[in-house]
Amino acid sequence: MTLTASGLAMTPSSAQPTPPDLPGAPAVLPLDQFQPRSMLHLPETHVPRSRFPLIDFHTHITSSTADPAKIRFSMDAATCLPVMDRKNIRTMVDVTGGYGAGLRQALAKLSEAHPGRFVVFTEPAWDKASDPGYPQLQADLIHDAHTAGAKGLKVLKTLGLFLREKGTHQLVRIDDPRFDPMWEAASSLRMPVAIHTSDPEAFFLPIDRFNERWEELHAHPNWSFYGRDYPSNRELQEARRRVMRRHPRTQFVCLHVADSEDLAYVSECLDSHPNMHVDIAARIGELGRQPRTARKFFDKYQDRILFGTDASPSPSTPQQFFGDSLYEIYYRFLETEDEYFDYAPAPVPPQGRWCIYGIGLPEPVLRKVYAENAARLIGIA
Repeated sequence: MTLTASGLAMTPSSAQPTPPDLPGAPAVLPLDQFQPRSMLHLPETHVPRSRFPLIDFHTHITSSTADPAKIRFSMDAATCLPVMDRKNIRTMVDVTGGYGAGLRQALAKLSEAHPGRFVVFTEPAWDKASDPGYPQLQADLIHDAHTAGAKGLKVLKTLGLFLREKGTHQLVRIDDPRFDPMWEAASSLRMPVAIHTSDPEAFFLPIDRFNERWEELHAHPNWSFYGRDYPSNRELQEARRRVMRRHPRTQFVCLHVADSEDLAYVSECLDSHPNMHVDIAARIGELGRQPRTARKFFDKYQDRILFGTDASPSPSTPQQFFGDSLYEIYYRFLETEDEYFDYAPAPVPPQGRWCIYGIGLPEPVLRKVYAENAARLIGIA
């Protein structure tokens, strides 16, 4: 797609006359070079530290490798702690801690080496899901992880979108009963389940001129689930609801605002499932462009919303690239009523070409979102 000097999109079949040359303007501007600067004159509030100490419930300090006994440290404590101290981050939760020997390695280098500053979650043994006896094996692994010091369970979108049966290659459903012992083990040990089920709705739609995430999907075509054997976005979410309904004592934190841009639907889910919570990781770009609706959502569900960023070390995903700038944008969104500002520390908006508005939460709600809700679920003082 290109922009003409007049600002109108031109196609080969267009009957529009060629616009006259404009001083300093190319006749055609590639969209990836279009970086407009707002002419609005608005207050800009710099929030260098959160108003209250916070728990970042959703970060990726480690990541599992092909060998489940090993963990790759995407970041380390020496990288994280200076940023945490500057930004008033009390604790970071590393949700991708793996299992077995890899989990123990992550626990030793993070939560055991720096008590109170890091929490580590375990993950399912996806590589064993088609093995005989898997349900009991997985429940036992959860108990082992808890004994080792893991505080929660992270379920990636592997379940529902990538995990396939050995032999048939059919996708494994989120509500497959073989995982029931895993959900129940988490409940019995009071370990919250951080679950990422789906992705933005646009990832399930054609990558065409109507798709608001065209640039993002053009840069990452493997992120698209359109046109293959994947369930729809809503089918995935409804399967997660069946799991929450079947396991009412298990506390689920549905990550990325429950993987939905539809706050009315998320509200319906929260109203129907008292064991459901959400975090806001990598979704202030969605929340911030509907500030009035988002503010009402935070007010109503203030006891069930958790602060999270999805912080990772990859500059290819600027909406979650770990550093001072990332946290300052979140603080500005939550604490101020500033208007029309960037939702990610990047020259081009990574998810879509829009800006966001702050929702100016009151102090009691901020305290809950920043730390109190997460501390209650994880079981830390």
